[in-house]
Amino acid sequence: MSEMKITFKNPEEILDFVNTVSKYDFDMDLKKGRIVVDAKSLLGIMHLGINNIIELQVYGDDCEELKQEISKYAA
Repeated sequence: MSEMKITFKNPEEILDFVNTVSKYDFDMDLKKGRIVVDAKSLLGIMHLGINNIIELQVYGDDCEELKQEISKYAA
């Protein structure tokens, strides 16, 4: 499992993030406080809000390529 803190500044970034992570077979969750949503769920991420620091959990071993692609969202 790998973890990373991310944040979104606008809805377009959320859409781009979902399109990017959906290309990977890993299971991923986003967590803010006690709320946990699937990282591939557009509506779930919208529920977490914009300009919040969100914890991304990736349940996979070889996810360096994914981390590079989403590094622009690092908090």
